[in-house]
Amino acid sequence: MRLTVLGKSPSWEDAGGACSGYLLEANGHSVVIDCGNGVFSKLRRFRDYTRVDAVIVSHLHADHFLDLIPWAYALTYAPRQQPVPVDRWEGTPEPARPRLLAPGGARELFRRVTGAWGPEGLIENAFALEEYEESSEVAIGALRFDFRSVPHFATTFACRVREGDRDSSIVFGADSAPNEQLVEIGRDADLLLLEATLPRPEREGPRGHMTAGEAGEHAARAGAARLVLTHISDELDALGAHKAAAAAFGDSVEIARDGAVFEV
Repeated sequence: MRLTVLGKSPSWEDAGGACSGYLLEANGHSVVIDCGNGVFSKLRRFRDYTRVDAVIVSHLHADHFLDLIPWAYALTYAPRQQPVPVDRWEGTPEPARPRLLAPGGARELFRRVTGAWGPEGLIENAFALEEYEESSEVAIGALRFDFRSVPHFATTFACRVREGDRDSSIVFGADSAPNEQLVEIGRDADLLLLEATLPRPEREGPRGHMTAGEAGEHAARAGAARLVLTHISDELDALGAHKAAAAAFGDSVEIARDGAVFEV
C-alpha cells in the first residue's frame, strides 16, 4: 500500500498547503481519505480525479470534506465527463462517479451546504454517496476498511485498512481527544497517523484534539511500528512536536508534509 499526503493542515491551511487529505493506492485501486480545503488541487498532481475509486470522509467538519465541492463540479462539468465530444475529449456515456463514504447525516449536510447557492444535489449526483457507521465493512478492490468511533466535536471515525489477506495495516486516527478506541484500532499498526493539533491540551470545555506528546503515548500503547504526526500547523514548532512524540514513542516518528509518501 502506498499513502501520499495531499494535505496535513488543521482547519486552516499551511502556506501553500491543504487541509486533511490522503491518497491511498494499492494493486491498481485508489482511495482518497478525507478531502478538506485545497486537497482537490493537490490530488491532481498525483492522480487523475476521474480514476479514483472512492473517497472516505472521517467526519463532517469542513476541513475534512470541503473540496468535495470543486471535485463535484469537475465530475459534473469537465469536458471529459460529457456525453458528447467537447474540444479534444471524445465524450462518454459513462462518466466517472466515484463512491463517497461518509458518516450518517452526510446527505442532508451536503444538500444544505451546496443548496445555499446552487443545486443541493451537486455532491450526491457527482458521487455515489453511501453513509457508513462503525459496524460497516467496506471493500474497495483488495482494500478492506474497518472503522472505530472516536471522541470529537462531531461523529468521527478512525479507520484501519489492510490489503487482502496481508497482516500489514495503515491506521488513520482522524481528529480526536485522547481515548482508548485509538489504541484499540491502532493495535500493532505498521503505520499509524495521529493528529497533533495542539501545543497543549484544551484548557476548558470538552476535549476534541491531541498534542504531539499524547499522540506518542497512544502509539506506544498501541504497539505501532511507525507514527506519523498530522493535522499540525506550520505555525507550530515541528522539531518540538517531534521531540514530544518521540519521548513517549521512540525514534520512529515523522511529521507529515504535503507530498510525503509512505509505503507499507
